[in-house]
Amino acid sequence: MMDEKKDKCGVFGVWGPADSSIRTFLALYAQQHRGQESAGIAVTDGISLNARTGMGLVAEVFSERDLAELRGKGAIGHNRYSTTGSSRACNAQPLVEEYVGGQVAVAHNGNLINADLLRHDYEARGHIFHTSTDTEVIIHLLASHHLTKDDPLVESLHHLQGAYSLVFLFVDRIEAVRDPWGWRPLVLGQTPEGYYCVASETVAFDAVTATLVREVEPGEIVTLSDAGISSRRFAEAQLPAHCIFEHVYFANPSSNVFGDTVALVRERLGEKLAEEAPVDADYVIPMPDSGRSASLGYARASGIPYREGIVPNRYVGRTFIQPTQSQRDLAVQLKLNAVPEIICGKRIVVVDDSIVRGTTTRGKMSQLRRAGAKEIHLRISCPPIRHACFFGVDFPDPSKLIASGRSVEEIRQYLGVDSLHFLSLEGMLSCVSRPPAHYCTACFNGKYRLNVSRPVSKLDLERHQLRMFTG
Repeated sequence: MMDEKKDKCGVFGVWGPADSSIRTFLALYAQQHRGQESAGIAVTDGISLNARTGMGLVAEVFSERDLAELRGKGAIGHNRYSTTGSSRACNAQPLVEEYVGGQVAVAHNGNLINADLLRHDYEARGHIFHTSTDTEVIIHLLASHHLTKDDPLVESLHHLQGAYSLVFLFVDRIEAVRDPWGWRPLVLGQTPEGYYCVASETVAFDAVTATLVREVEPGEIVTLSDAGISSRRFAEAQLPAHCIFEHVYFANPSSNVFGDTVALVRERLGEKLAEEAPVDADYVIPMPDSGRSASLGYARASGIPYREGIVPNRYVGRTFIQPTQSQRDLAVQLKLNAVPEIICGKRIVVVDDSIVRGTTTRGKMSQLRRAGAKEIHLRISCPPIRHACFFGVDFPDPSKLIASGRSVEEIRQYLGVDSLHFLSLEGMLSCVSRPPAHYCTACFNGKYRLNVSRPVSKLDLERHQLRMFTG
């Protein structure tokens, strides 16, 4: 309802330490920005799994007593924001199930475009689902292939289409998986004591004093166990489709994502904005908090002084929802406060990371006008978002995106600013170190790596091939 961008989700796993649940808690706390709906931790003591999940922030879900009861030498954790499956307690992860192969817990960052087809196939076979999240189909795949395949996990992964960074916890090991396109980040680290861990972002390693070893490669399974660390491939790596929005908005500025430090990328985005859209102004002002690094880059490149003219209210949650437009407008005022002494009578450049629906941005600009801004020049550190995301970002259907079917001039008039400039696609891609073709930019240009309109269920294909063979 607000103009927030939401990602699905953050994962972590560590094998070896007796305080694995506490380290997982700290890592989830560090990755809280990746999901605020629910949190969960699952542990193994070598005999069985134990888990605790709940709705809310990490600090709200877990007490000291909870962490003391979650004893084990291996643990995985999850922060969730739902892009598939409603915001309900049953959808909180890690999902923990027991099947013929034993117990398993799984935590997922991404989105499976063929989950509905797989679920329909399994329900037709009589399988019962307990959640509405796409992640649950993975457990049904594991159970189905346990007795028929040498490597049930590899065979299960062959059925998945879409974005997935997965962390599985079995009684005797952790398995970390990244899809063949590498849509979402997943990294491998090591603690000073020699314990291995995996996380969505390197900021989680800082929380547990681990250091980055490397990325989990696209199409790779990394196993953490008492035997140490091992790796195997389940698919050949495809042309990478790294989500560029991790750098624009989602990831923590201190994280290293896809080989680049996020804060430095965002500063370069701001510098490129200043190059593409210069303007005479008195101050460069960031839109808290995601526009701060880009604002610094814009100020440095333009020579215009940087000022903090908008102050965020730290006690208003990111998922604040109000049912009416008037209440949403009031929520914007509650969340951000303009500083009239800095803004009044000044020509200001406001730098923000992106605009999705536009309603919240319009409210922010209105606040600046009321604070006395003489001119407002809005600069956005990514191109217009015109297309839906199917790979783990909560961008709604195009009809709800302000840039879909509207020109930049029409958006400018709606927002009530004196000028508006979005960073060009080429300019954005010039600010990251890997080749432009290695990033997914579908939300900007509509060029999807997979046919999102025709996902395939391999279960259908298998049944068809069996009928051909036997008939």
